[in-house]
Amino acid sequence: MKRTRFELTPQRSIREAFVEASSFLDGMRVMEPQRNAQLLLEHVLGLSGTSYYMALAEPFPANRRHALEDVINRKAQGVPAQYIIGEQEFYGRPFEVTSAVLIPRPETELLVEAVLKYGRELTPRSKRLKAIDIGTGSGAIAITLALQEAAWDLLASDISPDALEVAARNAKHLNADVEFRQGNLLEPFAGMAPDILVSNPPYIPAEDIEGLQPEVRDYEPRTALDGGPDGLNPYRIMMEQLPLLSAPPRLIAFELGMGQAGDVAELLRSAGHWKEIVTVPDLAGIDRHVLGILR
Repeated sequence: MKRTRFELTPQRSIREAFVEASSFLDGMRVMEPQRNAQLLLEHVLGLSGTSYYMALAEPFPANRRHALEDVINRKAQGVPAQYIIGEQEFYGRPFEVTSAVLIPRPETELLVEAVLKYGRELTPRSKRLKAIDIGTGSGAIAITLALQEAAWDLLASDISPDALEVAARNAKHLNADVEFRQGNLLEPFAGMAPDILVSNPPYIPAEDIEGLQPEVRDYEPRTALDGGPDGLNPYRIMMEQLPLLSAPPRLIAFELGMGQAGDVAELLRSAGHWKEIVTVPDLAGIDRHVLGILR
């Protein structure tokens, strides 16, 4: 009979606890059961990297048994491991994540790299640039840019006050100087002339959300996923809001979904401000980012 609740067999080594937990998650059809089991084991034991592997042969601490059972059962129910742990690494730094924010993805690190590359080409380094991050969520993009490029002034916005609280805590913890504002897309920056605008907005077509992995569909904030009927509503609205700014940004950079690069690039061309349009693929070869550059 299939087990629907995880209970660790007593007197197990840490390695045996890992095998038992990953086998249970696999039986519950959890994606990447071994990776999730290790992440949760490391969290419960307070170990990571080399210290975790060196401890595998040791007995599993009896006083951590119920803690492991709890997190494995939550994972089996579909809760993302990052929300259970309360943390996700981005660009080599730990970011707090809660159910109020989208979990930062590795492909977004490529967006940060592209913004750093083209942003640094805009002007001599002696001039400070002003960069705004739209829909900041956990603050991963804005905070990383602020820490990687001290000569830039970073501002970030989100429509969710709960998300902004998470972002502010991340900025404080990582000692990043970022100003946060609440509001819809470009509205918080009316009258401003930013040099750089970067955004990873919601881009999932509304009808596709039900087909997402359950841990994304059921646990990550829908406002950070739903991009309208074709997933492009946030990009269109931002283009419509450009007149709110006193001048268009010299660099604009968007993350987007599979198959959307051509449409987003055309939106930038139609706006008429950016002479150069660049498309950046992710590590899987999917066109994931579109940038407009006015040199």
